[in-house]
Amino acid sequence: MYDYDLLVVGSANADLVIGVERRPAAGETVLGSDLAVHPGGKGANQAVAAARLGARTALLARVGDDGHGRLLLDSQRASGVDTVGVLVGGAPTGVALITVDPSGDNSIVVSPGANARLTPEDVRAAGGLLHASRAVSAQLEIPLETVVEVVRNLPDGTRFVLNPSPPRALPDEVLAACDPLIVNEHEARVVAGDGLGGTPEEWAAALLARGPRSVVVTLGAAGAVVADGTGAPVRVPSVTVDAVDTTGAGDAFTAALAWRLGAGASLAEAAAYAARVGAAAVTRAGAQASFPTAEEVAAL
Repeated sequence: MYDYDLLVVGSANADLVIGVERRPAAGETVLGSDLAVHPGGKGANQAVAAARLGARTALLARVGDDGHGRLLLDSQRASGVDTVGVLVGGAPTGVALITVDPSGDNSIVVSPGANARLTPEDVRAAGGLLHASRAVSAQLEIPLETVVEVVRNLPDGTRFVLNPSPPRALPDEVLAACDPLIVNEHEARVVAGDGLGGTPEEWAAALLARGPRSVVVTLGAAGAVVADGTGAPVRVPSVTVDAVDTTGAGDAFTAALAWRLGAGASLAEAAAYAARVGAAAVTRAGAQASFPTAEEVAAL
């Protein structure tokens, strides 16, 4: 019935990465490593992560008609992603400026470029992709009105997964479609819109009360909390690994979760698998280059 296990609607960026001993304070300059350029962007990352795990994956995104755009298209195709939905032109390819410290933590500034030109009209024109997909995932590195249009054109029976990053307040119709809404602590506080205290389990319950069908709160090395209203929120453990670089780990988690949910796994089962995928991703440098195959995940 479905041509694709997962359709990712989102951003495609060139990641410009510099390693630093520490992040500069305001007005300060620090020296870093040689510049490395990698294919990235939350949408492109999720598509590659899912395809590498074995999911039949398509990407709906926009890149510039430039070298960075060609880098991104080549990376998608090499990973087995169908790029029929990747539009070219309108603005330069988006760029993410990333600094990575010795602990593997990163800080990111994004220039959206062509991502900001992915419009609701593009979503409507891609109706065939939406109807051919078992699950659809999105993020917020593209315009919010484009995500709203995805929700409005979502076919019956297609599961919608949203990671609201970078975070912002969400309209009720988007929240109501999320199954699940995937947030880290920072994103949870922004989406909740008021004081979010207590435990991660309480955060998940508070977010669920805002309207999503289900919620996943990611906790890094501490795993995740899942809630779907059928009982108390459940803690899902992670896998202990030596972290090298956390860039893209959240995207790998989201992609794996969306794929497994579309395949019929329960929320807790899908989150447990996604936690293993995310753990495998942090053991290698880079975003897309770090994403594991299904065999590598099984080896954990």
